[in-house]
Amino acid sequence: MIIQQFNEDFPDNATCLKWLFVKRFGTPVCPKCKAVDKYHRQGKSSHFVCACGQHQLSPKKETIFEKSDTDLYKWFYALFLFSNSKNGVSAKELQRQLGCTYKCAWRIGTQIRRLFDEYNIPLSNTVEIDETYWGGVSKGLRAKEYKDRGTRYKRSSKKTVFGMVERGGRVKAKVVINARRKTVMSLIRKNVEIGTEVMSDKYQVYRVLAEQGYPHQTVNHKREEWVREKVHTNTIEGFWSQLKRSLNGTYHMVSPKYLQKYVDQFSWMYNHRFGLVFDALMAKAGQPV
Repeated sequence: MIIQQFNEDFPDNATCLKWLFVKRFGTPVCPKCKAVDKYHRQGKSSHFVCACGQHQLSPKKETIFEKSDTDLYKWFYALFLFSNSKNGVSAKELQRQLGCTYKCAWRIGTQIRRLFDEYNIPLSNTVEIDETYWGGVSKGLRAKEYKDRGTRYKRSSKKTVFGMVERGGRVKAKVVINARRKTVMSLIRKNVEIGTEVMSDKYQVYRVLAEQGYPHQTVNHKREEWVREKVHTNTIEGFWSQLKRSLNGTYHMVSPKYLQKYVDQFSWMYNHRFGLVFDALMAKAGQPV
């Protein structure tokens, strides 16, 4: 969607509120007088009341907009910015675009990220798996003192993110406590159908995939082997690249507490890359969370 179309569809707060009401309730039947679709907005509030005056509906209730006095137009415009930005939208950018305080902009961004959850449908076809790390490290300790893969120091503040991507399809990524076999295999069994062909690098944790029912092929990055016919992990590596560029370039620093929400955001955007992103995001926004 382009900005002109957005402004035509949602020109003011009243239009946005009416859209949310219809999205939530359709053509509601009053439980008191049994009248169909006789609700109207109650003054300047966000509530709708039946013509009989005995029943009230609140379209914001149980949505990300609940308990917010900010105009819905600004919320919808923030959703528009999220849907049209490949690299994400920072709270400072929302503050500038919406003309609100930083605190308000941060809350809007945080609430929107609640929408980026996915249905738990297992991946199939050909799946690539890999792990990456995000964050800084505490300096001064040798690498050999720490056993977990991908961290340079014993007291590392890096967070591990494990990812699985279906070629031509969806991606799933989770922040995990480590990249050890017990952690990784649990996620694979939960999110990848048995019998699915899996591609990975030579990380020793993945050696048990074949005996777990997953046909497994690898590339050896240490020997600079990146592609061997159809065997590669370039798809998941591309997702990591986009994720890290966005986190570094747009948000600069993400705390461990909220890292999964940002990972969910970019996973959701990746999974909806072929569709109408704004429509899909608005559909989620119009549902209870």
